[in-house]
Amino acid sequence: MTEQQFTFDEVADLYARYRPGYPEAMFDELTTLSGVSGGDRILEIGCGTGQATLPLARRGFAIQCLEPGPELGRLAARHLASFPEVEILPLTFEDWPVEPAAFDLAVSAQAFHWVSEELRFTKSREALRPGGSLAVMGNAEVVDRSPHGDAGGPLSEALDVAYSRYAPSLLGPPTTGWYGEAGPVPELFADSGCFEPAWVRRYPWSHRYETSDYLGLLGTYSNHRLLPPEQRKRLHGAIAEALERFGGGVEIFYEANLYVARRND
Repeated sequence: MTEQQFTFDEVADLYARYRPGYPEAMFDELTTLSGVSGGDRILEIGCGTGQATLPLARRGFAIQCLEPGPELGRLAARHLASFPEVEILPLTFEDWPVEPAAFDLAVSAQAFHWVSEELRFTKSREALRPGGSLAVMGNAEVVDRSPHGDAGGPLSEALDVAYSRYAPSLLGPPTTGWYGEAGPVPELFADSGCFEPAWVRRYPWSHRYETSDYLGLLGTYSNHRLLPPEQRKRLHGAIAEALERFGGGVEIFYEANLYVARRND
């Protein structure tokens, strides 16, 4: 694991509380595109605290989850305790001893960019049965309306001032863009040679965060976590001041992105 990956486990409780989930419609379409049905086996690569695992478990799948972060895995196990067909292994995908052709679907939600480029697709394909599918999903902030909700408005300007003053290195497009429309996922599928062309589905949605909740969300971002504590404290203080001055919160506009491709048999 990289230093950035370790930061998530340090704030597992915040991650469980504030990280956004995904629209239910995405899981309905995932099952349709992949052709899986209740009782089929799913491999989840990097389950975190279970934001994507729980909707899949509710649909009756047997899920083997890989989560190397001990605190993240502990919370995931607590959230999924009522689903005996869900197993959480404390392993990275790289260290996991692959079960060849054992799964009907492999899923990675907001974690695939952390996986070794050399193994992402080859090992996923190896784990899938003939006809099985790989699904990559992730939320991306909509750049023309977020991260500040009123792009170009007074709140955006105040937040840009806060970042310029206390953390100018964090200014720029949201890091979640890897999963978005301009991101590399479809091309990576195509270049891998392991899968058929990916189906792409996008689901716009939004969530309003009150000031304290938004600070909690920022506390889960690896680029914020890696700031020196005093610098992070000053930045978050300036962000809180801006939010309180302009309504006491912010609406973040997301696009949930789903990429599904069948194994090329």
